Formats: sequence, structure tokens, C-alpha cells
Amino acid sequence: MRMLLTLLLGMTSPAFAQDHGGHGGHPDHQESAAPVDPNANASGPAVPSDHAADAIHDPAEMEKARQALLLETGGMSYGMLLIDRAEVQMRDGADGYRWAAEAWFGGDINRLKLKTEGEGIMGEGLEQAEVQALYSRALDPWWNLQAGVRHDIRPDPSRTYAVLGIEGVAPYWFHVEGMAFLSNKGDIHLRAEASIDQRLTQRLILQPAVEANFALQDVGVLQTGSGLSDFELGMRLRYEIKPEFAPYVGVEWHRKAGDTARFARLAGEDVSGISAVAGVRFWF
Repeated sequence: MRMLLTLLLGMTSPAFAQDHGGHGGHPDHQESAAPVDPNANASGPAVPSDHAADAIHDPAEMEKARQALLLETGGMSYGMLLIDRAEVQMRDGADGYRWAAEAWFGGDINRLKLKTEGEGIMGEGLEQAEVQALYSRALDPWWNLQAGVRHDIRPDPSRTYAVLGIEGVAPYWFHVEGMAFLSNKGDIHLRAEASIDQRLTQRLILQPAVEANFALQDVGVLQTGSGLSDFELGMRLRYEIKPEFAPYVGVEWHRKAGDTARFARLAGEDVSGISAVAGVRFWF
């Protein structure tokens, strides 16, 4: 009898009720919530407007030192020259050559960019050549907005264009570029490019690439028709002797389309062709 009374008194004790509060007990017997930090949503302290070093050294000299520190730890202007393609193209009929290069100068957000590309036939001179001067503005870590001017040296007659475009790195590390060109004669052209570097080894890199050009109207003097005017597919395999210098070989197929192909046939030109290419890519 005494043992039974002891057991009943133990079941009604506060300790027993607390242990079983999570199993259907009264809410008052459940564990209390974690304490709330009254400073959890408080704003941080204000940025100091004074500098202790100014009490010892000339404040003007210390301000120069602080600006130099900001410059050297992220605010610097720097530049780069990239010769992406400097190649010979071996094909039926007449061998050719091609180049594509760009240089830029500026910081992480704002840059001045110069671009040039072109191609020609050995012994016959230039077929196409253009230069661009662009202002580049970073939209985020992956994409840049670009605007500026483009001038075509070849073909004749030459054209000058206003340029607006975007370039960047899409998911899965595709380098993508889209540009719109408005000429001084009022015609509008579009260009889209995409490529990706597939690293086969630490030094061997395979680069497939595609480029397509469009026109919004016929431009007979340039033998360009409206719609898709031409496109090309390329595959280049380069070997990085060092990151700044890489010879490569590859193959490229190009074709004119739509009314542009019709203009080419009327002029007695081929509308498509395939080339074996060999060249070098370097930067500094």
C-alpha cells in the first residue's frame, strides 16, 4: 500500500508532467520557446567618419594613402589584347586567311573595347574587314551591355553602323554574343555567336562555335538579302603551350542562305564551302 501511494504521488509531480508535456500534455506544460535576442534586427554601427591616423599624420597625406589603397585593392584600370583567331584557311579553289581580335581597357564595371575581324583570299586581298569601338558596361558578373560604332572597310561600298549588343557567359559556360547594327544608310543587321571551350586535358581544348547573320531588308549593293543571310559552323582544337599562347587546327563550314544565296549565284559565286584551318591564339 505504501509503495502504491508513492507511485501515484510521483506521477502527479511537476517533473513527471514536464517530461510528458510533448505527448499530449497541457500546452502550459510544454517546453518554452528559445529566448528572443532584442538586438537581432538592429542595424549595425555607423561607419566611422574620422580616422585615428589623422591625429598623428597630415590628414591630406593620409587621404591620399587611403585612396591609393582602394585603387590597389579593386579599383584599378587594366587591359588585355586577345588575338582569338589568326589563321590560314585551306579550301578548294583559293586558300584564304582570317583574323579576329579584341582589346579592352578599364575596370570591372566600365571598359572601352576595340574589336576587329576580317578575311581574304591569298593573292586577291580583303573580302571583309571591320573595326568596332565599344563602351562596355557590366550588368552583373556574367553579362555586359555594349554600345558604340562599327565601320566596315570591306566590302565596297563601306558602311558605318551604330552598335548595341550584349555578351556574356550563359549556363554551362557557353560564351554568347548578340549584336544589332544600324547603318548610316538605314539598314539593320543582326549577328549572333556562341562558343564553348571543352577542356579535354589540362592543355588540349576543343572549341565548337556557331555564328549567324541576319538582315531586316534586302541590301542589293552589298549582295545581302533579308532574313538569315549566312551562317557558319566551326570546330577548333587548340593546344595551350601556355595559357597565353595556343596553336590550333580545325575545320569550318559556311553557307549563304535565302536571298543572299540567290545574289551569290547570280554573281557566279559559291554559296557554301568547307575549309581546313590552322592558326594560333594568343593574348597578353
